[in-house]
Formats: sequence, structure tokens, C-alpha cells
Amino acid sequence: MSLSDFDYDLPDAFIAQTPLEPRDASRLMVLNRATGDLNHVHFHDLPQFLQAGDLLIFNDTRVIPARLLGKKESGGKVELLMLNRRAPLTWEVLIGGKGLHVGSVVTIDGHPNLRAVLMEELSGARRVVQFSQPITPLLERVGQVPLPPYIHEPLPNRERYQTVYAKTLGSAAAPTAGLHFTPELLQRLQTHGVQLGYVTLHVGLDTFQPVHEADPTQHVMHGEWCELTADTAQLINAAKREGRRVIAVGTTAVRVLETAGQAAQSPAIVAPLETTTHLFLLPGHTFRVVDGMITNFHLPKSTLLMLVSAFAGRERILQAYEVAKQAGYRFYSFGDGMLILAR
Repeated sequence: MSLSDFDYDLPDAFIAQTPLEPRDASRLMVLNRATGDLNHVHFHDLPQFLQAGDLLIFNDTRVIPARLLGKKESGGKVELLMLNRRAPLTWEVLIGGKGLHVGSVVTIDGHPNLRAVLMEELSGARRVVQFSQPITPLLERVGQVPLPPYIHEPLPNRERYQTVYAKTLGSAAAPTAGLHFTPELLQRLQTHGVQLGYVTLHVGLDTFQPVHEADPTQHVMHGEWCELTADTAQLINAAKREGRRVIAVGTTAVRVLETAGQAAQSPAIVAPLETTTHLFLLPGHTFRVVDGMITNFHLPKSTLLMLVSAFAGRERILQAYEVAKQAGYRFYSFGDGMLILAR
């Protein structure tokens, strides 16, 4: 296995810069893993590909306005992307700016008394900073939504980068497969007999961390906090015992489910958990829980492309991506969706 195995060419014109309205107006490619058959529909057609009794599992994380702008004592500009809270005043961040070292003080724009002191240098651009006061209550005032670097258009409504079911505050990025759902579509799915369940994974550094190693198995996944409650575990275990499908909405939900599957003791399929997951899904992984997934079209050489390749097969996924380009699909966070079914 080589990093180049997960490369493909994508001209910038295919990268969606703005979301469609309504949310479920995006296109949906449906891939049958067993046969390789493809269907081209719209996301609002999703119920016709699901069955009564299917269980959809969503990630209910909510994006924090995690991008902070500030200035060094010299006046130079600094950018902080908050990743994980370590203590009430202490956060792990990605930092952009020159001449920063342990002890450097950054004054945060939008609040004259809010400062961050660099406490520790980690790998790459990761740093540990300590704020002069609790930052979470101030984020709506001083923070910006941290859109991915390939999106260059402004987003007038920051709620458009949240799922409609976002609840648990803590992510540095949205679980973008869920951006396609509307309250009306969720209601139609339930009327159709589809069950809905929720897990939480706070998206952090792994969304922004490219794979550099020629051998992907050498890539280190930084941890992301996740939770699967006892109630959700009961829903999943019942569905699996009864032969019903469990379909993850997004790669983050996939990682929570497969992490919970690894933690379970027989006869349970999943166990409740609250942990930091480092799970990296590559081709060769045996999926214990997931029977299908809803996802977007992912970046070349990314851990997310590797995950969907692990589920559906690398060749099949790359062929589907070529078809998507020929058919004019929109790629990445604000792009179109893909439903992959194992059965």
C-alpha cells in the first residue's frame, strides 16, 4: 500500500465554494458495494434507498467559532485554530505566525483584555496556549467559523456550516456529510420507518492533517474525543441482532461506531464509550458495525479517502470519483453526497 494509491486529479473548478439551498438539493451518488452499480439522484431522494428498520447514526457535534485572529507584542499578525481544551484556560491549537516561542503573548482581536500565552511547542504547527480568561463564553464575539482552506468564498450565515441537529459544542470543523439533511428530510425518513441515533465526535486536527508518509500505515492519527451513550448502543445492538442495517452519516460517525465495536465484549456489537479515538481505517479493515455510510467526496491522499476505500474498495471508489467528475458533481465540504451500501 502506497500513498500514491489514493491520489487522483481534481481541478479546482470541481471544489464547491458555497452550499446549495435547500440543503437536500445537492446530488447523491448511490454505490452498491456488492455489484458496483451506481445511481445518480438528489439527496432528497435518500428515503427510496433506505428500508424500514434501517438505523441512521449521526454525529451531533457542533462547530465552535474556533478561528481566532490576534497580534504579537511586536504587532505582527497571528492566527490560532483551537483544537482541544486541556484545562479551563489551556487549549491545544494550530498556530500561524512567525517568531513565536514559549512565553510569547498574543492579544486576541475583538477583546482588549483577552491574551494567549504560548506554553508548549508540539509537532508541526501544534502548540499549547493558556488564555487569560475562559475563552468558550467569548467565542461568539471573538471567533470565526474555521472554513477549510480550499473554500475561498465568505459564508454570510455561519449556521450553514452546522448540521441542523448539531448540539454538543466542541468541533473545529463540521461533520460535512450531515450538512445535506433538513428537518423535513429527517421527518420523512422517520415516517418511512428509519430509526435515528446520535453519537458525538469532536472534529479536530485529523481533519486538517495531511498524510505525508509514503506508506500510509506509518501515519499517526491524533486523538479526537468521542462518545457513544448506552441508549445509542442499545439501538445499535438491537438493529444488528435483528439483521437490520446500521448506516453511518459521515466518516466521523463511522470512526465512533468502529471504535465502539472494538471495545465491545461478545455478544454485544458495540459498547458505550467516552474516549479519545485514534482509529485509522485503511483497506484491510473488517467492519464490525457499519453496513453503509453517507459521505461526501474527499481530498486526494486524505485519511477520509482511505476510510471510504477501506469500506468499498480503493479501485471502486476511485472509479466512482472519475464518474462523478464526468457527471459534474461538486466535491468536498459543501459538495454533493455519496451513499455507499454493503447490502
